[in-house]
Amino acid sequence: MRATEYIVHHLTPLHIGQGFWTLHLDTLFFSGILGLIFALTFKYAAERATSGVPGPIQNFAEMLVEFVDAQVKDAFHGRNPLIAPLALTVFCWVFLMNAMDLLPVDLLPTIAALEGTPYLRVVPSTDLNATFAMSITVFFLILYYSLKVKGPGEFIKEILVHPFGVWFMPFNLILRLVEELARPVSLALRLFGNMYAGELIFILIALLPWYIQPVLSFPWAVFHILIITLQAFIFMVLTIVYLSMAHASH
Repeated sequence: MRATEYIVHHLTPLHIGQGFWTLHLDTLFFSGILGLIFALTFKYAAERATSGVPGPIQNFAEMLVEFVDAQVKDAFHGRNPLIAPLALTVFCWVFLMNAMDLLPVDLLPTIAALEGTPYLRVVPSTDLNATFAMSITVFFLILYYSLKVKGPGEFIKEILVHPFGVWFMPFNLILRLVEELARPVSLALRLFGNMYAGELIFILIALLPWYIQPVLSFPWAVFHILIITLQAFIFMVLTIVYLSMAHASH
């Protein structure tokens, strides 16, 4: 297989359907499995939590909860019991999806090929559909809480009057639309772009001779651990900040 064919093969998702109704089965499968792993791990830790000497899983879960709770207290200035669990879910789920990038490039696709599966992309966050699905969900939560907390009248007034006053309503509306649409787009593209680039570098390293691959892949994998953690953290913090802004009144 030539280099171009190899790259295209690894970046092609396993899909069914055509056009808008195309489903990327590998993205749905791996994101679902990773979400289930997160939920079951924290359920296990909660059910076996003890006030005595905690086990390693309880220690790990408590460390993550305290870390996320500190971020929520710093960035969220309203009252909403959903924000902290949502932030924890976002951070852990995005981190797990990103961490799939650390698996050897050919490992799971080769196993899948033996079972007759022609394509397999194992990193859900390198799929623009997945990152946009998460960012659009955050966008709808922003709209929901803006309407719930401020009320329809105050929300519409804020859109039309802020920031330049009642005499510049059309300009205010255009600015608000650009601002609102930029949030989900930036959330989705930031995560997708960083993870897609990282995956592409791993694929390019896999094209090199086998005796050179470890020299490059190990340092890049170590550095990539920082990237996958940072991207999960940024997605979580921006989600908290945007929802905090939805609770605030001008």
